[in-house]
Amino acid sequence: MLVRGLGQWRRTPGAMALGLIPGAVVGLVFGGALVAWGFALPDLVDAWTPFADDWSPAWAGLLRTAIGVASFGAAVLLVIVSFTAVTLVIGEPFYDRIWRATERSAIGTVPDTDYGFWRAVGDSVRLILRGILAAVAAWAVGLIPLVGGPLGFVTGVTLTGWLLADELTSRALSARGLDRRARRAIISANRARALGFGVATQLCFLVPLGAVAVMPAAVAGSTLWAHAALRLAPAGTSASRADGRTLTAGDDDPTPAPRLSDTPAPPRTAPVVERSAPPANRPADSAR
Repeated sequence: MLVRGLGQWRRTPGAMALGLIPGAVVGLVFGGALVAWGFALPDLVDAWTPFADDWSPAWAGLLRTAIGVASFGAAVLLVIVSFTAVTLVIGEPFYDRIWRATERSAIGTVPDTDYGFWRAVGDSVRLILRGILAAVAAWAVGLIPLVGGPLGFVTGVTLTGWLLADELTSRALSARGLDRRARRAIISANRARALGFGVATQLCFLVPLGAVAVMPAAVAGSTLWAHAALRLAPAGTSASRADGRTLTAGDDDPTPAPRLSDTPAPPRTAPVVERSAPPANRPADSAR
């Protein structure tokens, strides 16, 4: 879906180009903070580990290197999550335009529900808090001797990828009247695809300037991901869902079809009773 999101550059290059501006501004700030953290980290690690001064230089160096690598890796993960959250808030008008253009070009219509600035702020705050927990988990795993580096990297990329998928798809799903619980249920039902989209976005963000360049495509790709998860089709056509229902661009209600037991039975009609004909030989009228 991320690759398909890049294809939105051909259809709406103006909106996609405007989406680069918020990412560039936020990326400059967070990039500078990450560089400063990297320069300050050696002195911080020494201050955190005074007990290692009496160790042999080899063991002390190994411990401090592991702590430094884990701390820098956790900071990178936190920066990626925070970058996504802050960029989506600051660039709300730009990314709303990209979302609408993607909806219109993909299915022909745009949901009437407005995502809203304050909803974006609330989702971003929750994303940062969950990102802190993910960074702490990756940092703790990274301290494991010998295998901590690779395991911490995999843990961080997986957790952060899941968070990014949840946050990026929230706009397209919320616009269809889905609350947070319903959104997470849809993402959980499409866990592999959600994780693949989030991890691919995360890996692109690790490339220098990748976060700035890929952010507009991630917004467009998350919209297309929501269409695929809800089995939406372009206007005038229909797509079948897993439960046998069909959805069109104007029918994007993800609620399941009613069960057979919930369908009211047709009304029962009373049986028709045929009345017998009068006897052929009736007694003659007394007046005759």
